[in-house]
Amino acid sequence: MNFHGKDIKIFAANASQRVAKQISECLGLPMGKSDVSTFSDGEISLSLFESVRGSDCFIVQSTCAPVNNNLMELLIMIDAMKRASAARITAVMPYFGYARQDRKAKARDPISAKLCADLITTAGADRVLTMDLHAPQIQGFFNIPVDHLLGAPILSSFLKERIGDKTDEYVIVSPDLGSVTRARNFAARIGCPLAIVDKRRQKANVCEVMNIIGDVKDKRVILVDDMIDTAGTLCNAACAIMEKGAKEVIACATHAVLSGPAIDRIKESVIKEFILLDTIPLPPEKQLDNFTILPVAPLFAEAIERIYEDKPVSPMFV
Repeated sequence: MNFHGKDIKIFAANASQRVAKQISECLGLPMGKSDVSTFSDGEISLSLFESVRGSDCFIVQSTCAPVNNNLMELLIMIDAMKRASAARITAVMPYFGYARQDRKAKARDPISAKLCADLITTAGADRVLTMDLHAPQIQGFFNIPVDHLLGAPILSSFLKERIGDKTDEYVIVSPDLGSVTRARNFAARIGCPLAIVDKRRQKANVCEVMNIIGDVKDKRVILVDDMIDTAGTLCNAACAIMEKGAKEVIACATHAVLSGPAIDRIKESVIKEFILLDTIPLPPEKQLDNFTILPVAPLFAEAIERIYEDKPVSPMFV
């Protein structure tokens, strides 16, 4: 039995207009007609200019900065479509904000990722489609289906084409112990060896000591992470790698958060190139010459088509 609506409709709030338009083009569909603006007091105003009754609606919205505004836009749009009798509503979130607060790291901490999951479900979403959650277990915070896409196939395909048969010249490096699984899977895709940056602080107020587990001497290094936020971990890891005799360092990440001092650190870093995905829109002042931005729209378009046709999404991870 098919539980989807009579047709697909793609809508976008303000954070992901470009990606939503590219997804629509990949599917050969027009963008849904809507407008998300604000009242004079800052409250969010939404207008839908077409019927969604009985339709399978996909709302594309990354909850990147300004996180709270973008999250509220998504929730209000979900609520509007639920009240307008949409057959099924899928929140398409290329970047899921608040994902780092996924557990109580110390006493009286909130678990904000769980709260966001509850808000999205309560607003009326029937399904979530996202990419590279900071902690994969966040899928379990939802009581609705979550399709979790991976950025690695896009990044590894791009690099594999560039590397060709020179895999012995390259090594994949995890910038910290938390990213080892991701880096290991990435290395397996490309066919390169793996190394790990092990950083530890010997005592308070003393600079971290970095040890490289693996051989990077005379190698071209590819640093792999899920996101670049303030860029401190990545830039420090790159310095340690270069000190060990690496030829050059390239960084790969799915989400270019780039907050605080990130751009200044990147400009001063030894990293030759940053290969990023466009899950988060970059303003002109954050678009540097050594950034290579790859599109996620084709992958999301394929996932949306599979969800609508009740086909499995898992073959996309191979």
